[in-house]
Amino acid sequence: MFSSGGDAMKQGKTDQIKAYMGEDTSFNGSLSFNGTVRIDGNFQGKVATDDTLIVGEKGVLEADIEAGIVVCKGRIKGTVTAKEKVEIHTNSEVVGNIIAPQLYIELGATFDGQCDMTKNGKKILTLVQDEDGNTAEAR
Repeated sequence: MFSSGGDAMKQGKTDQIKAYMGEDTSFNGSLSFNGTVRIDGNFQGKVATDDTLIVGEKGVLEADIEAGIVVCKGRIKGTVTAKEKVEIHTNSEVVGNIIAPQLYIELGATFDGQCDMTKNGKKILTLVQDEDGNTAEAR
């Protein structure tokens, strides 16, 4: 049912799916949950959880997602924010920005957007040396 590799499944994070949205279902709105949820249908709106969201092979999400872990095996369009990591598997597609400390992309996956992997919104500063050799933040 799940492939090996960087799957959250191998790490015991998603060993029990609490809810499942089948491929013949459509939902428009907000979804919040505890545990692991797998979506193989069409979803539009917003997803919020501290746990795991799995987008199955037939899943199509047009949503802003905030989760602990996001595993994409289908299609996501929107901003994806993960506290732990985002996985984009073969033949899947993410169109939108990703904010996560870890990003796993398999060969054959598509990611079209920007990725921010800095913790807590801290940005990497560009440092320059002045004429005296002192280092300062570039302005």
